Amino acid sequence: MASQRASYDRFATTRWSLVMHTAASTAVDARAALIELAQRYWYPVYAYARRSGHAPPIAQDLARCFLSLLMRDFHNGDSLNTNGKFRRFLLERLNAFLGSDWRDTVDAQDDPELRVPADLEIRYQRDNADTGSPEQAYQRSFALEVIARALKRLSLEAHRTGHSEMYRALEPYLAREPGPGDYEAVARQLATRPLALIVALKRLRQRLRELVGEELADTVTCVTDLANEQAALHSVLRAADMTP
Repeated sequence: MASQRASYDRFATTRWSLVMHTAASTAVDARAALIELAQRYWYPVYAYARRSGHAPPIAQDLARCFLSLLMRDFHNGDSLNTNGKFRRFLLERLNAFLGSDWRDTVDAQDDPELRVPADLEIRYQRDNADTGSPEQAYQRSFALEVIARALKRLSLEAHRTGHSEMYRALEPYLAREPGPGDYEAVARQLATRPLALIVALKRLRQRLRELVGEELADTVTCVTDLANEQAALHSVLRAADMTP
């Protein structure tokens, strides 16, 4: 019973839980949570639009309009109930939006709290040049957004604890094993021992896994969905040969 209660407490205030269970939170909290999730996951929406054949300006307008309408519908009291995770919900709503006369809504008023990320096209060209379908681009971009957010938090933690230099030196090895002589070269650069780097890299990888889990937890409402999302993320990254 205690473990069940702890699990409930853990997920009761995730961003997606606040949105899904508006009655248990305030409407203000729920809207703020949905805005934050939408702001975080511009990139997969944009990648889907680009892979669907839209030019960068159109894809950006499409993503902006879609997310603004999502905010408007929520504000108007439309039900967002869905069995599952934010990742699936966002894709289902996006498919429905693109299946409608969305061109008639491109000039709709923007939600003032949504900000267009500056690097959408740069990331798309880097990450999705060889992606197949729009849905594959969406799934890959969603996974990469989770990883990017976790890496940013890991970098900030290293900075706060005075380990920025070591983090920068070891970051390339978070997703791949060091080659022969790499530990020794980095050890000379940092004036430390190779063994210290081995231990530090192990800890960084463990912390990265924890942060990825925290990012995913904000998109689900229960521990079962979290496990499923973790498995889905690793599946997508393995298929793209990007597993951290």
